[in-house]
Amino acid sequence: MIDDRDDPDPSTTLTVGHWGAYRVHSENGRPTRLTPFEDDLEPSPIGDAMLDTLSGPCRVSAPVVRKGWLEGDREARGRDSYVELGWDDALDLVARELDRVRTDHGHESIYAGSYGWASAGRFHHAQSQLRRFMNLFGGCTTSKDSYSYAAAEVILPHIVAPMPSLLLGHTSWKAIAEGAKLVVAFGGIAVRNSQMNPGGTGSHAQQAEMRAARAAGVEFVNVSPARADTMPELDADWLPIRPNTDVALMLALAHTIISEDRHDEAFLKSHCTGFDRFLPYLMGAADGMPKTADWAEEITGLPADKIVTLARRMASTPTLVNASWSLTRQQNGEQAYWMLVVLAAILGGIGIKGTGFGLGLGAVSSVGSHRAHMPWAAFPTGRNPVRSFIPVARIADMLLNPGAPFDYDGGHYRYPDTRLVYWAGGNPFHHHQDLNRLRRAWGRIETVIVHEPFWTPLARHADIVLPATVGLERNDIAASPRDNYAFAMKRAADPYGQSRNDHAIFAGIARRLRPSGSNETGFDDAFTEGRGEGEWLRAIYEESRRRASAKGHDLPGFGEFLDSGAIRLAPPDEPVTMLSDFRAYPAGHPLPTPSGRIEIFSETLAGFGHAGHPVWIEPSEWLGSELSAKFPLHLISHQPERRLHSQLDHGSHSRAGKLQGREPCRMNPQDAAARNIAEGDLVRLFNDRGACISAVRLDADLLPGVVMIATGAWYDPDWDTDPECCRHGNPNTLTRDLPTSTLAQGPSAQTCLIEAKRLETEPPAVTAFDPPQVLGR
Repeated sequence: MIDDRDDPDPSTTLTVGHWGAYRVHSENGRPTRLTPFEDDLEPSPIGDAMLDTLSGPCRVSAPVVRKGWLEGDREARGRDSYVELGWDDALDLVARELDRVRTDHGHESIYAGSYGWASAGRFHHAQSQLRRFMNLFGGCTTSKDSYSYAAAEVILPHIVAPMPSLLLGHTSWKAIAEGAKLVVAFGGIAVRNSQMNPGGTGSHAQQAEMRAARAAGVEFVNVSPARADTMPELDADWLPIRPNTDVALMLALAHTIISEDRHDEAFLKSHCTGFDRFLPYLMGAADGMPKTADWAEEITGLPADKIVTLARRMASTPTLVNASWSLTRQQNGEQAYWMLVVLAAILGGIGIKGTGFGLGLGAVSSVGSHRAHMPWAAFPTGRNPVRSFIPVARIADMLLNPGAPFDYDGGHYRYPDTRLVYWAGGNPFHHHQDLNRLRRAWGRIETVIVHEPFWTPLARHADIVLPATVGLERNDIAASPRDNYAFAMKRAADPYGQSRNDHAIFAGIARRLRPSGSNETGFDDAFTEGRGEGEWLRAIYEESRRRASAKGHDLPGFGEFLDSGAIRLAPPDEPVTMLSDFRAYPAGHPLPTPSGRIEIFSETLAGFGHAGHPVWIEPSEWLGSELSAKFPLHLISHQPERRLHSQLDHGSHSRAGKLQGREPCRMNPQDAAARNIAEGDLVRLFNDRGACISAVRLDADLLPGVVMIATGAWYDPDWDTDPECCRHGNPNTLTRDLPTSTLAQGPSAQTCLIEAKRLETEPPAVTAFDPPQVLGR
């Protein structure tokens, strides 16, 4: 990537991914290179992969149907060959399958949860296109919440406010620099995560803003198994905590602060409810176990004197406590965010400039940045007539247990009998846990239909694959509700092969189907509203202009926007602090909780049969459990540095970070030496759920007993020798597919014990990027 941003070429077009905005330089009608958008302070190099993956063997060039599906074989998914179809035949086939399942089994038997980070555009957003199509068709089963922080999405509305509203009004680094003196980061603040932002970003400002806070005198404490989870410039104090034990540490900090009468009693009385019912548990009167620093030392592995010192430091200086999103992705992950809020309430800084609590600072580029809030319009999806749903991480449970009951957020539901899965814009064979279990569950589906630009693991496990375009092949509007920029994306390349936009694909299917309750064939007019791509973009932009005006932003006309290519919105005049209005006037700005206050004790959650206040609950897999005698290493699977989840793993930038063609893992030299493992060795990581092959990077700044590996390596089972093992290094062959709890039913990937052995035999070849055989028509 060449950086010539000071003098942008006026002949360039703009393209946007979730990792940033770039100018596209073309020759003879073909894009040849990208340069970062001129306002981007620290652009992500991931963008180059958009260019080098435009063509090549991983692109799906034409509609195909799996050969085994035509023969009634579900077992060959993942390793089967395909038969090429013409578009008319493919759309006819998809329409017949949708109609068959709807007629024979009902709309609930179609699952179109389709979770994932799809296009950054407001119109060509795969899941939105799918939802609109399905809603007009008559509905389907969908999913709730996100893999990123499902536990927080469910717990926070009960105790303070919904997660989306808290993120929109999140405390900024500018406020922290002006008002705080200490940031205690549970789970760290890994800068690799801040490359990303849903809908893209015009400027990656997180690192500069953190450096500015440090320069202003703010000190940092990194509570994480890895020192690298804060950038070196922050000079953070490192507390190498055992994974999954943050709640125990927070309780001990609270115990010390209250025992020494350093808590904000006035704030607890004026802005909170239920502290008196939490206190007996904290002090040990309820269960005979005071949550002291000595108690926490046995659990967390942190010395009691360091816990006490940190508690006193937090109580004596303006402090913000932050928790990474990863803390929600563990067994009982709901408790981490609940206790985070309670700890901040005990300190009393909630709503005061720069202090209180943070919900994933650095998790994406916009959380913590000094950004405008703009509710951009998007492609309208309508209403789903079907009420059937699942929590997003319970897809394997749904497939394996049709009709079985499940609990969610105090309600009681049943899984539908799923016959058809329709996916666009995601990859469950990346983000789901225990992929071997998912693969077995996947075998129960009668038909899997996907839209895919590439031969991803999802495409390899699908029955009908429809080739979709990528961002460089489309016109769109890219904008995020939490960013200062909007971009007019202009098509820079012709669609690869026979690829079509998702909108065109769904319009073609809609033309062949009757909507639910009608005898008339075809609802393509209702789906498109008679508009083409350009008309939809104009409509979305004009609606955004109306919304912008209500927020005090004056946007230019649509034509001027297209000509300029980019809009920069003015950031807020003052730095934002979460819940400042509530702090200043709780009666006039009550929280959307039953009491209107922060619920340290929740009658609602107690009524659901859960603990009424935050508690420490021992995980089933952690370094203090009996299972650690068999599997003595705790696996942490984290967001990768060189791609977004599994997107663009086949690109040159992601591949350059691999060792011997595998996703590398980090291991403490002590753990490596005990297993006769050296730097760069191939290892087999394994437990009772499965295995993967990785290459070792030694890291002395990693807590002994912990192994870390990035998620997103394309799933590549060793079909011939060991199908439970991913030869490419996907850690989700190891992670557990059990819910955080029956409250949120979120993913618990970070609760995972493994063992590692040096690979002594010839390693199997990695075939993740080898496309399947496609037979001609």
